[in-house]
Amino acid sequence: MGTRPDAEPRPAGTPKIVGVVWGLLVLNTLGSAGAKTIVQLPRSLIQMVTMGALVAAFALALAVNLRLRIRASAYVLLLTLLLVLSVISSADLESGFGALFRCARLALFVGTLWLLSRWWDGGLTFVRHHIRMYFAVLGSVAAGLLISPGAAMPELYGGRLVGALWPLTPPQIGQYAAVIIGLTVLLVLGRRTDRTSAAVVIVPSLVLLALTHTRTATLGLLIGLVLAIGSLILTSAAARRFFTWAVLCAVVAAVGFASALQAWFLRGQSKENFSNLTGRAKVWDALLAAPRSTSEQLFGVGLGDKSFGGLPIDNSWLAVYNEQGLIGVTLVAAFIIVLGGVALLRPPSLQRACAIFLISYCAIASYTEAGLGDASPYLLHLALAASLLAVPATATPLSTREGSTSEVSTSEGSTSEVPRRRIPRWAQRSEVT
Repeated sequence: MGTRPDAEPRPAGTPKIVGVVWGLLVLNTLGSAGAKTIVQLPRSLIQMVTMGALVAAFALALAVNLRLRIRASAYVLLLTLLLVLSVISSADLESGFGALFRCARLALFVGTLWLLSRWWDGGLTFVRHHIRMYFAVLGSVAAGLLISPGAAMPELYGGRLVGALWPLTPPQIGQYAAVIIGLTVLLVLGRRTDRTSAAVVIVPSLVLLALTHTRTATLGLLIGLVLAIGSLILTSAAARRFFTWAVLCAVVAAVGFASALQAWFLRGQSKENFSNLTGRAKVWDALLAAPRSTSEQLFGVGLGDKSFGGLPIDNSWLAVYNEQGLIGVTLVAAFIIVLGGVALLRPPSLQRACAIFLISYCAIASYTEAGLGDASPYLLHLALAASLLAVPATATPLSTREGSTSEVSTSEGSTSEVPRRRIPRWAQRSEVT
């Protein structure tokens, strides 16, 4: 079939440079604080690399989208409003000049997402970029473990796995492993990858996740997969079989390895320490009890390092409340609810299942991890969910002037549309006379 001469050609496939941009965004969100590495890297050098990656990502995204073609996205729009709020709350420098630096970083992050939104078409292209980049990050963790097991599992972190080549904490590694495990399992169920390739990703990632002893990532992975696969049960026989086998294996593991699982889950902590979430509850209570002005309650104190009294907050909602106030909490809740609502309204599909997994994982992790109010892997996971929920763009005919086309017969008896020449009014009057 031929192409209509008046139709705008469909956009070509996603350029390879878009995958590079996505990888640079992942690199930027790795952070600069973590465990001691084998070769001591100055924090200033790490920050230079991460910020340089973000600047390069924005520049490349702008170069590949010079015409600034973007797609409407409620998620990125709400992120833009959160950025405006962050600038307002940081303007009085209550959190220091670092707050304005963090606002600039968030601005570049959101701007890059706007530029990439042109290629958000509900496909799995960005899912593959996501898996490849985070698998490369986990590869560096595994390499550090092989080179120096003592540095990779230090006593400072209770023998939990950390990044020995790049400063990564156990919760970060657990998060990356859980996310790519969940996405890869869903790709297998949707027959978008073969089992051998999936095993290469899933098996080592599971080992690294177990070595981190990260409870939040493990629960997020399990609950996220249950919800995602549950959305496919009615339409996918593979999902039903996997769900049945998963339930049977879970029952056997719970009965046969109950003591081992309990020991892994507790990580040698006392019941009191476990009940207050490793000291997190004390920081949360102190933050909520601290006196605040009306302005600080509404707008927060500006972007900071997600800490209170020198201790990490480790809760996205309280961190947003502290830095961006109640309005920030409302905006964060809005884009979680919008993404979740859109996912529920979409018909069952692999893309919808991946989006449900990512949204539910971020929602679960937000209770014990900070990151929903600033440039972070969690915002990148949700951006991936937004790309999966986007409606594919359709080719639309070029706009024509009113009355500017007419049909003419061809030699084969068919008709085709040709532009009609516009006749000036004075010429029309002369023809009438």
